[in-house]
Amino acid sequence: MRYSDEIIEEVRSRNDIVDVVGQYVHLQKKGANYFGLCPFHNEKSGSFSVSGHKQMYYCFGCGAGGNVITFLMKYDNLTFQEAVKSLADRAGIKLPDEDNSEAAKAMRDKRQILLDINKEAAKYYYKKLRSPEGQKGMEYFQTRKLSDETMQHFGLGFAGVSSGDLVKYLKSLGYSDSQIIEAGLASHDDKFGTHDKFWNRVMFPILDASQKVIGFGGRVLGDGKPKYLNSPETMIFDKSRNLFGLNYAKNSRAGYMIICEGYMDVIAMHQAGFTMAVASLGTAFTTGQALILKRYTDEVILSYDSDEAGTKAALRGIGILKEAGLKGKVLDLRPHKDPDEFIKNEGKEAFEERVRNAENPFFFEVRIMEGRHNMADPEDKTEFYKEIAAKLCEFEEPLERDNYLEAVAARYNIAVADLRKLVATIAVKGTTVRPARRPESGIQKKMTPEDGAKKNQRLLLTWLTDEPEIFHKVKAWVSPEDFSDDLYRRVAREVFSGMENGNFSPAAILDHFTEEEDYGKVAEMFNTNLVDIETREQRKKAFRDIILGVKQAGFERQKRELKPDDPQFLTKTIQGKKELEKLAHLDISPDD
Repeated sequence: MRYSDEIIEEVRSRNDIVDVVGQYVHLQKKGANYFGLCPFHNEKSGSFSVSGHKQMYYCFGCGAGGNVITFLMKYDNLTFQEAVKSLADRAGIKLPDEDNSEAAKAMRDKRQILLDINKEAAKYYYKKLRSPEGQKGMEYFQTRKLSDETMQHFGLGFAGVSSGDLVKYLKSLGYSDSQIIEAGLASHDDKFGTHDKFWNRVMFPILDASQKVIGFGGRVLGDGKPKYLNSPETMIFDKSRNLFGLNYAKNSRAGYMIICEGYMDVIAMHQAGFTMAVASLGTAFTTGQALILKRYTDEVILSYDSDEAGTKAALRGIGILKEAGLKGKVLDLRPHKDPDEFIKNEGKEAFEERVRNAENPFFFEVRIMEGRHNMADPEDKTEFYKEIAAKLCEFEEPLERDNYLEAVAARYNIAVADLRKLVATIAVKGTTVRPARRPESGIQKKMTPEDGAKKNQRLLLTWLTDEPEIFHKVKAWVSPEDFSDDLYRRVAREVFSGMENGNFSPAAILDHFTEEEDYGKVAEMFNTNLVDIETREQRKKAFRDIILGVKQAGFERQKRELKPDDPQFLTKTIQGKKELEKLAHLDISPDD
């Protein structure tokens, strides 16, 4: 049976390719990637490369390549379904027992209808914000200093003052009252009938990790209550197992993620360049959300409001991160309340410095404990020291406990021997010791080139994969139809579409191919890096030459496919030549 795209994505994301391949091949880190002897052909020097960033492997010797699923298929001679099941078992993921029953099909159809309704609602709110009726919503976002690009990026919208407009629109598309209500977008009562759940609010679409709209958050304009309203729990929306902004943050290369409280905090941080930010969805941070973050990182920085409620949330979050086996830190935003306010007042560089100096969670907890005591009162001060000692008992590893003990003693001017004795006394009295779980390590990116007939096209696809920020430059000159054969065009369409929609994943693209020969060819397209580029001028020249080479290939293909007796032959040939001549004399760069 064929598993859903969501199941396959979860299985792949929960099985880091470096960890899996490392069980079969001895890997050594060289630069940003890992190398070893290829398990698919005999070689004496390691040309088998594994990229944690791309979640792909590629052998520069024999051309074998793919993702974690195709590796297992080739190495253990498994079918696609068998490989997915093996990796699911490894990650502790329960696969659906039956995928083809009438009940299962009905459930899938129902789920798809709810996704379609939410997608249409997102488009409706988006257009409404940009209409005359959405003017006050636009003014609100502009007051919050959001750019048009940011508003577009997050699909921000507006729900009008009428409480029946969305329902009327969705019904015009053929959806029933019950379907709209089940999608979480409407309510029903005897007085008003079926009516919109959101009205007179700026709207924040909530997307899952695979870029599907699953719900909404809405902030009221004016003094209405509640200030923030979220979609109710539905078949497609579970607040405790999703995070706002994760669809973008999962592609961040920062090596950590920042979790904060509100939608605007996330959006402001992304606008300032901190694209690793996410937020819980109107609920407290949950273990389920921590486990989702663990798929993408091993370190999480808590960035909650600096008021009492935010402090409590951070203390609770520290415990949740520990339970999930994640390394946690706490961002100190004082004297400002939240990340949005901090960035507006202090700027991006000051925020970066706070991130670099994020507080160790143990010392954050100790600092909060200290604030509850009068350190000028000897008795109260002794109670504080006892609380520190009890906190130190939570470390299971003696070496780690001693390291923190010495650091605390130095910070609070306590004799190390006295503090150690106090810890021993507290431990004997029965203080529980909780195990300290260690985080797993993370990886990163890039590979080296190899010649071939379609090298320019492979270079461009690899460059886009490594630096997606140049996509807007590339698409101004190149389209997928400029690629020279069916396979390259198919991959280019996937890359361009994924980058346009913000859900590009080279490893996911491989799942669209079924032939082993194609796995290697496609993997090569994302592993053909430029060499000997050291200066800005060399980079600029390489970019222009590659763009020109791709366009030339597209032009030659077009000429081959046009018949001389085609009325458009001469026109298209002349037009193509002019475009190439114009491009050859233009000064283009990936960095302007």
